[in-house]
Amino acid sequence: MDELPKCPANYVPLSPVTFLERAAAVYADRTSIIYGRKRFTWKQTHERCRRLASAIRALNISKNDVVSVLAPNVPAMYEMHFAVPMAGAVLNTINTRLDVKTVATILRHAEAKLFFVDWQYIRLARDALKLLLLSEPRQQQQLPLVAVIDDAETATGVRLGELEYEEMVARGDAGAEPQRVGDEWDAIALNYTGGGPGAGVPLDPPMFHCNGWTFPWGVAARGGANVCLRSASAADIFTAIADHGVTHMCCAPVLFRILLEGPVLEAQQQPRRGVEVLTGGAPPPAALLERVERMGFRVTHAYGLTEATGPALACEWRAEWDRLPAAERAALKARQGVSVLSLADADVKNAETMRSVPRDGRSVGEIVLRGSSIMKGYLKNPRRTRRRSEKAPGGSSRATSGSSTPTATSRSGTGPRT
Repeated sequence: MDELPKCPANYVPLSPVTFLERAAAVYADRTSIIYGRKRFTWKQTHERCRRLASAIRALNISKNDVVSVLAPNVPAMYEMHFAVPMAGAVLNTINTRLDVKTVATILRHAEAKLFFVDWQYIRLARDALKLLLLSEPRQQQQLPLVAVIDDAETATGVRLGELEYEEMVARGDAGAEPQRVGDEWDAIALNYTGGGPGAGVPLDPPMFHCNGWTFPWGVAARGGANVCLRSASAADIFTAIADHGVTHMCCAPVLFRILLEGPVLEAQQQPRRGVEVLTGGAPPPAALLERVERMGFRVTHAYGLTEATGPALACEWRAEWDRLPAAERAALKARQGVSVLSLADADVKNAETMRSVPRDGRSVGEIVLRGSSIMKGYLKNPRRTRRRSEKAPGGSSRATSGSSTPTATSRSGTGPRT
């Protein structure tokens, strides 16, 4: 079989950008994004992303250049998950909850060439840029170009520099051919982590958390609708569920308390049909889980981390478990032992010997993961990258970490990452 050649007809590097192209062709008139009263179709989203990619390239942004963005879950943030890779650049989403010093540190470390800033975070961005300017020797000062993202529903007119997102989209050439991924090893996203261990979808967690757990790309693959929420209040979430027939959402367990502690009137607006919820972090207590399920939410608990592109392990639920008492169901949901499809292997090893621990539900060890959804590595930190893989058998990545400092992880463009 070795004489059969690899050629363009039988080998195409996988990229989530193709999900958008397919959605535009197959689901052209289906709603892609909902933001307040604003609506986009998949055809429109595809065209806007092509235009934005063209406008980004016109700013002399080239392959492997970093494009940073400081924004909540708004349409522009969603579009950049496709437009930036289509420009051949690398998307770096920055947590809007960080302080000025940390934002400046990320911009410096990432060597961002272009910086998109939502109007709501102009002050944070301006202060970070000032700090960046003051902390660099004059001869090394290279601030990124700045483009403001005005509100997609109600323009504010707020500016920081000359570039504005919608103006860039309008100027871009929809007919320009997007930059194609030449190799599945090409980076498309750069994320910073603290180092700790056909449906409507409100995008919680924020898209600056590990690219929204890759749901921005996955929803395009399914031709679903993304419900973008600038804030995650109980009122906004219940309204979105009721108005748009939301079927799936993902969130940290803290959001359950926000929903439960909202005004009584909001709590009465329970989903008319069950909403599938993917959550991570610490397992919700049985009492909390029971209350959430009574409201119409069906919870799946997952384990993941930025290095593994978000969710990596989950509980594969069995129908017969639905008849168990609430406490037993909660205990089962907290057992995330089944790997997602993009992982080739997952195990728990003794941290010293790197031998598998007994599968008894009690033995403690270090989680190791192997597969195409694992990060490329830590940017500018080859020593730590080697440490995370060299001791684990079979080239697995060690999923635990003792670092408490921001760490950059680079993600390539292979399809399984969605």
